[in-house]
Amino acid sequence: MVSEETLTVRGGCQCGAVRYEARAASRDAYYCHCRMCQKAFGHLSGIFCGVDRRSVEWESGEPAYYQSSKVARRGFCRECGTPLTFEYLELGELHLAVGSLDEPGRFRPVIHYGSESIVEPFFTEDGLPRERTDEDQEFMAMWRAAYGPDSVPGHPSGS
Repeated sequence: MVSEETLTVRGGCQCGAVRYEARAASRDAYYCHCRMCQKAFGHLSGIFCGVDRRSVEWESGEPAYYQSSKVARRGFCRECGTPLTFEYLELGELHLAVGSLDEPGRFRPVIHYGSESIVEPFFTEDGLPRERTDEDQEFMAMWRAAYGPDSVPGHPSGS
């Protein structure tokens, strides 16, 4: 059964080659400031909302994927390069780039993730909580299982 909080979202890339529909369990979104998101977006953060991976229907085209680490991959349009998704390989969730949604204003940011990589001169304090990647126990367990117990998140080499 779909809860009352579940909302259907639609979106796609800039050129229209990839379109999707998905169900989000909440209106929560988050900023990710990790170095990999900064590189993937060419911006100082990526902004995502989580959806159930099984709910995603690719209406036209499908994204190409770049495996950005041993634990995650990123979906993008192979035609125009628009970043579309982020997903951990072992989890059932998928994170959609809020900027790719047809109605991004339906979501609200609730946290700054990857806060160890916030570029302070460009950051405007908004009162949202901050979380470092090394404070995320589930992520750190995946990362260290893939790269070793002394590895540092944020770099594909693990160091």
